[in-house]
Amino acid sequence: MEKAILGLDIGGTSIKGGVLVKGHLEDIRSVPTPAMESKEYILETIATFIDSYSAYDFVGIGIGIPGLVDSREGIVLGLANIPSFQHVELKKFLTGRFSKPVFVNNDANCFAIGVHKYGVGKPYKNLVGITLGTGVGGGIVINGHLYSGMFSAAGEWCSAPYLEHNYEYYCSGKFFHNVYKSKPKALAKQALAGDPQAIQAFDEFGRHLGELLKMIMYGLAPEAIVLGGSIRKTFPLFKKSLFKTLETFAYPTVLQNLKILISELDETAIHGAVALVDTEKDMVEV
Repeated sequence: MEKAILGLDIGGTSIKGGVLVKGHLEDIRSVPTPAMESKEYILETIATFIDSYSAYDFVGIGIGIPGLVDSREGIVLGLANIPSFQHVELKKFLTGRFSKPVFVNNDANCFAIGVHKYGVGKPYKNLVGITLGTGVGGGIVINGHLYSGMFSAAGEWCSAPYLEHNYEYYCSGKFFHNVYKSKPKALAKQALAGDPQAIQAFDEFGRHLGELLKMIMYGLAPEAIVLGGSIRKTFPLFKKSLFKTLETFAYPTVLQNLKILISELDETAIHGAVALVDTEKDMVEV
């Protein structure tokens, strides 16, 4: 795509943006999210932020949201950690303000289509993207197209019951915080220095994540599963226990052909938001 596309990642802490120009993401910026302000105030903050990119003459706006979204109508049904941002007609508001196409989806879904369109997932038509951070997010690409499900809720394996809690409790930063009273980054440093308890923490984490990936494989049997989020950077620390757990999967042929990949994109949320616009263009022109 020759023309620019604007991508936004709207979260409870910050609103982050970037522009895709000739296949490259550039001009990454962010502003604090006024999370405790009114819906109207937050909408104006988003619009002002978008205005700051007006020099690019972008052809469309893609937005990733950590919550449920009516992607067809562009309505944010709920946004994590922002009390006032419930049932917000974001697409209608921004289309009226900027007269550009606007696409809104769940941020984990954005991650999946982003790595498929621009990252290590390019060679695969059927993949699952899993973000490992404060929580766990999941997105599904089937036959080269994002599958969002109703209200962009497809891939929400994080909430499925597992052991005493759910998968998010054991497969995200919450596991390290709740069980080991530490943050993943701090524990990673300790593990690399040879601390037995820190090494054990990542060993356990890998086993739990392996069980999550097995559940995904039983349901979808994707060609690839791409891991993203901040915890992906500690992959060498939990790789062994992860693959050992995957060896217990019931269908060896499926497992042997599955690719477990680590996303190389640092701005995956923005890449994914941009992909919502770029992919829609591709779908229309086919």
